[in-house]
Amino acid sequence: MNKIESGNFTFFDTSISGVKLVSVKSYGDERGYFMETYKKDDFQAGGIDVDFVQDNQSSSKKGVLRGLHYQINHPQAKLVRVISGEVFDVAVDLRKGSPTYGKWEGALLSAENKQQFFVPRGFAHGFLVLSDTAEFTYKCDDLYHPNDEGGLAWNDPDVGIAWPELDCEILLNDKDKNNPLLKDLSNP
Repeated sequence: MNKIESGNFTFFDTSISGVKLVSVKSYGDERGYFMETYKKDDFQAGGIDVDFVQDNQSSSKKGVLRGLHYQINHPQAKLVRVISGEVFDVAVDLRKGSPTYGKWEGALLSAENKQQFFVPRGFAHGFLVLSDTAEFTYKCDDLYHPNDEGGLAWNDPDVGIAWPELDCEILLNDKDKNNPLLKDLSNP
């Protein structure tokens, strides 16, 4: 796995071009810890050169699966992380003509490991909460457009995401229960 170190960050390439795992140095003592979560110059040096314009945060309970979502005409790059709890985060390549179209990459993100996951434009994104609760935060490089959202079925057999097994039911909202399969997408 190729890596680039810059400042307090180490950027790791994944099996899908553009998707990166980011490790963050944390400085702690008996009082707690401090860490940078984003520094534009270091991220540019690490191969992530986007202008973030919106930050979002969600809280979910164990078994909640949010996704897989994407914007159709206003795609968003996202830098995601967990500030409390643990999730399995996934990006699925929807870039037409990409050699990895329909392939997925996943990362275990937690408050403990403090890793971040960069999802470029052109990907469906989602996560499954593994802990009792999790707080999830992310930066986006374009504003959210509610009438522009697309979705991909979280359990599409052609994509084959290896979601971690849980001792509880997967909880989806009504919209995500009806997301289409990759082969049925008309607008990725």
